[in-house]
Amino acid sequence: METIRIKYFTDKIDRLAYIGGKSDWIDLRAARDVEMRAGEFCLIPLGVAMELPKGYEAHIVPRSSTFKNFGIIQTNHMGIIDETYCGGSDQWYFPAYAVRDTRIQVNDRICQFRIVEHQPRISFEEVRELTGRDRGGLGSTGVQ
Repeated sequence: METIRIKYFTDKIDRLAYIGGKSDWIDLRAARDVEMRAGEFCLIPLGVAMELPKGYEAHIVPRSSTFKNFGIIQTNHMGIIDETYCGGSDQWYFPAYAVRDTRIQVNDRICQFRIVEHQPRISFEEVRELTGRDRGGLGSTGVQ
């Protein structure tokens, strides 16, 4: 098991823990109260900095209820934090865009993350045909 060193920037948020024992994702919380008007952007502090193990990165995405509860979307749609972002002042943030007026309170769960290994080095081989089953080119259904 890997150990990750973590620095908390506030005592007002719950400490990190796996989501209810049913997922390998970990919730992140707003580290301060935030009020946003529709159309505004804000970097919401998440109250943590971490030293990720060499060769790993964190993937940060909204929780499934974030849009419904707060009316915000993550502007980069998925955040990537690699192991080089590891200094004592390298606090993690959630880049939020409000689609309606909203209020987020300190300790509200607004996003989640997981730690994954970096993608291995790969090479690409150009071919004229692929050997897999053709599914119509539109995702899993092939329906337009």
